[in-house]
Amino acid sequence: MTRSLPSTDRSLPIALLRARERVMGPIRAMLADVGITEQQWRVLRVLDESGPLDPTRIAELACLLLPSLTRILQKLEHKGMIRRRPDPDDGRRQIVEITAQGAELIAANLADAVALMEQVRRRMGAERYEELLDLLNELDRLPQD
Repeated sequence: MTRSLPSTDRSLPIALLRARERVMGPIRAMLADVGITEQQWRVLRVLDESGPLDPTRIAELACLLLPSLTRILQKLEHKGMIRRRPDPDDGRRQIVEITAQGAELIAANLADAVALMEQVRRRMGAERYEELLDLLNELDRLPQD
């Protein structure tokens, strides 16, 4: 029988999922201790890094679908981590910003998150780690067909 598909250990989608789970497992455990999800963490990180943004841009930067982001923003607002306000240039749109409480949560946990990634970097070797990041970012920038 001729196989048209590569084995699963040579499948890029499966390799990416396996690698994601390897990286995210320890991060999820850290975030569970502070009571937020990985998606909420990504939104807070994006807002902390980029400043106030509209939801569409947050979804793009945090790799989330807009309907999912809507629920995440509701939960973060309820927790006092973000605030939403009308866009001064277009009242139909919202601007979302991180609150002091959200920024404090990032600041209090960023060192742990960085330490977890540093463990991966150390295990892989700094050069291979940086090469992997470069390759993944290059893959992300490929034009869609």
